Amino acid sequence: MGKSILPQRRGRGSPQFRARKVGKIARISYPLLPVGETKEYVVKKILHERGRAAPLAVLESGGQAVYLPAVKGLAVGSRVMIGPDAPAENGNVLPLGRVPEGTFVSNIEKVYNDGGKFVRAAGAYAIVLGHEGEMTSVKMPSGKKVLFPSSSRATVGIIAGGGAGEKPLLKASAALRLMRARGRKYPLVRGVAMASVHHPHGGGRHQHVGKPTTVARNTPPGRKVGHIAARKTGRGK
Repeated sequence: MGKSILPQRRGRGSPQFRARKVGKIARISYPLLPVGETKEYVVKKILHERGRAAPLAVLESGGQAVYLPAVKGLAVGSRVMIGPDAPAENGNVLPLGRVPEGTFVSNIEKVYNDGGKFVRAAGAYAIVLGHEGEMTSVKMPSGKKVLFPSSSRATVGIIAGGGAGEKPLLKASAALRLMRARGRKYPLVRGVAMASVHHPHGGGRHQHVGKPTTVARNTPPGRKVGHIAARKTGRGK
C-alpha cells in the first residue's frame, strides 16, 4: 500500500508545510486615513523580515508606526508623505489619479484603504500609462495592462532589494533555509522518479509518465498532479 503523495500532505496543512512565524515583524499596509487627508511620516528604521526579499521601512508620525516595503533611495531620516496632496516624488504615497503618466509605482491598492496588494516583490515596479475617467491604466511587471480605480493609492518608486535572486545559492543548505523561510517544501522529488505506489507518474522501465498529465479540477487528491484543469498543453504556436 502506498503512502499519501506530496499534494495530499501539503493539503493537510501540517507545520512542515507552513511558513515559519519566527522573524515576522508586522503586517505590511498603508495607514487607514480619511479621504482627502495628507500626513507626513519619517523613516525611523530599515529592517529585514524573514522570508521577504524586500526591506521594510518603518515610518512614524505622532507615535504611530507604519510598515511599508522600502523603495530605492529611501533612507533613515527620509520624509514620506501619504495622501492626495503629496507630490509625486520617490517614496511618497498618493492616489493613482494624481500620479503623472510614465511614473514608476509599486505597492498598489486594489481599492482605497485595503493597504496595498500588488507589486510588492523586491525590485518590482509598475508603470502608470494613462487616466481614463475614474480609472487609471497601469502596466504590471508581467506586461499586462490593468485598470485600477484612480482613488487607489500607490508608492512612487521601485521596490528595493532587486537583484538578490541573481546571487547563486552555491549549496543545498542555503536553498533549504530559503525555502523553509517561505513555507516551501525542499527538496522536491520528480514524480517519474518514484515508485508507482508513491506517485501517479511513477513506475515503469523508464522514467516517463506513460499517460496524459492533464487532470480535471475535481480530481481526487491522490491523482491531482500534473497540469490541473489546463486549457492547453504542449508547445505554443
